[in-house]
Amino acid sequence: MNPSEEKEKTKRIPWDEYWMNIVRDVAERSTCLRRQIGALVVKNKVIISTGYNGAPRGFPHCLDVGCRRDKLNIASGERHEECVGVHAEQNALLQAGRDAEGATLYVNAYPCKICAKLIINAGIKRVVMSGDYSDKEGLEYLKRAGIELKFM
Repeated sequence: MNPSEEKEKTKRIPWDEYWMNIVRDVAERSTCLRRQIGALVVKNKVIISTGYNGAPRGFPHCLDVGCRRDKLNIASGERHEECVGVHAEQNALLQAGRDAEGATLYVNAYPCKICAKLIINAGIKRVVMSGDYSDKEGLEYLKRAGIELKFM
């Protein structure tokens, strides 16, 4: 094997790209009719938890009963309290518990302001994001808290 073939064989994707690929797979479990969001909490290069958006345990899924926010004609990023769903970031943080402290959260959207407050209080030190979200106020909260933000 020549040196260029050997170098190509050993080339690996960067960690952030690797984790974001997993986030996209986690999002496939979402039961939200509007957006499929996945989240991943990683600490010391080990997955601590995953989460995707959907109805709370025991509740019917929006896939089965329809979207309350669509029925009420509510725009994206507004009136979060009208959605029965739990956000991907919230589910990942609940699963991680205290292990989230000092970890990195990967998510395929900007965290909303509610999730941003939970991320801050969970002690997350870094958030890596792809995608977009209409409510950008959560990003301001994260910046104000000194959390490192990376956009992919």
